[in-house]
Amino acid sequence: MSSPINSVNTVTTKNPYSQEANSLAKPKDSAVEQQTTENKTGEVQESIAVSQKKQLNAAIIESTLQFSNSLGDQPLSLALKTALQGINEALQANGVESNVEDAFESGVDYSPEATADRIVSFSTQFLEAFRDQNPDMNEEESLNAFMDVISTGIDQGFGEAKDILGGLNVLEGEVSETIDTTYDLVQEGLQAFVDSLSEKVEEETTDSPS
Repeated sequence: MSSPINSVNTVTTKNPYSQEANSLAKPKDSAVEQQTTENKTGEVQESIAVSQKKQLNAAIIESTLQFSNSLGDQPLSLALKTALQGINEALQANGVESNVEDAFESGVDYSPEATADRIVSFSTQFLEAFRDQNPDMNEEESLNAFMDVISTGIDQGFGEAKDILGGLNVLEGEVSETIDTTYDLVQEGLQAFVDSLSEKVEEETTDSPS
């Protein structure tokens, strides 16, 4: 006895509109594919740019090692440069224009304290510009968002500096300690910046008439 399922004749009906529907869908699919391709191309170009920047910074440090037995101020100079570049990229990604060259000069004090101070001063000066780009945020929201942005750039910069120094086998001993000390001082400076603004807001709230 044949199975009831097998005994049912399957009738395939050709949908006269299927061909038209498919043809209408193709342009949309092509647009999506084009957008995806453009996104991937942008990501690749960005990755290449980041790689070239790291290679250039590494070459500067490596050339120093070839002509001197001591790195001198180079590790903190590198940390300052990559931190400023990281901040610059993070700010520009959020619509805030900044100029690293104005903050990075040769022949300056590269002690941990001075380097940290320059990083904090450079990054925090763009708070008002960030707020102009984000008018829907209140003061507390914009401050928190701004600190997240510049902290991301600073972490990226210090990470790149450590990668370069580690790749050259010089991220050890005093060099490593100096980089870590500078990073800690930057974090202290950023917190002091936030605290000072919070105190200012509290004073204005207290002084305002009820």
